[in-house]
Amino acid sequence: IRASSGGPGALAGASERLRTQRCMRERFKRGLEISGRYDAAFRGVFREAGLPEDLAYLPHVESSFQNHAASSVGASGMWQFMPDTARHFGMLNAAVDERRDPVASAQGAARYLRNAHDRLGSWPLSLTSYNHGVGGMKRAQQAFGNDFVAIVRNHSGTGFGFASRNFYTEFLAAREIARNPQRFFPEGVRYEPPLNLDRVRLRQAVNAGALANYYEVNRGELIQLNTAWKPAAQTGQIALPAGTLVWLPAGTVERLAQRGVADRGLALADPVATSRLR
Repeated sequence: IRASSGGPGALAGASERLRTQRCMRERFKRGLEISGRYDAAFRGVFREAGLPEDLAYLPHVESSFQNHAASSVGASGMWQFMPDTARHFGMLNAAVDERRDPVASAQGAARYLRNAHDRLGSWPLSLTSYNHGVGGMKRAQQAFGNDFVAIVRNHSGTGFGFASRNFYTEFLAAREIARNPQRFFPEGVRYEPPLNLDRVRLRQAVNAGALANYYEVNRGELIQLNTAWKPAAQTGQIALPAGTLVWLPAGTVERLAQRGVADRGLALADPVATSRLR
């Protein structure tokens, strides 16, 4: 506070302007640990989409890499997609909710951010739209151009509150910490091992039981790996639609291929390259 701002009323209302959160260091560190499992996969997703790989840091802001994260307004998963947005970007249907699959939802985030950047042409605006919406940021851009500082200081659009104003700077701060963990966590960070699973894309609709039998995988294990499956799909009440991406235990595809099982006449799925996920 500047000396000129002193006086009897200088601290009036200060408590309303001060924002703090407890245990943030511990939460961020746990997010770093979990990110070890997904960092290579997420970077591969954004690299293949022709987008900056640093977008892989976004879950630090959205969920601290907690896949079970759910907001009071309906956002879900590590990447915190709202239901309508998830449907628009092909992540949600009667059988599958890809918001609960970290890699599938990262691919959804890549589609969203590509669309946002195509419309806004600015990464500060595009990333802020992840919180405030592309339409909202387009209106801010029409008022202030690409002057992001002016937007943060002066834009008064509906819903453009504390979270939206600070979203981009939170991302930059999270990126700085994640890039320099030894500076902020001198005690060390125990990163989880990278994701190591097989992945296939279904050629046709199939229920979970038939899929488990075909790949000779325990059905319970298959359900545990595929967190995006809704209960009706888990129980086999409805089929998983063609095009669904399915996780399998590491080595499953190669094991069956060596035995010639994949040529037995029922071609359920095509393997998806997973070298980038290891």
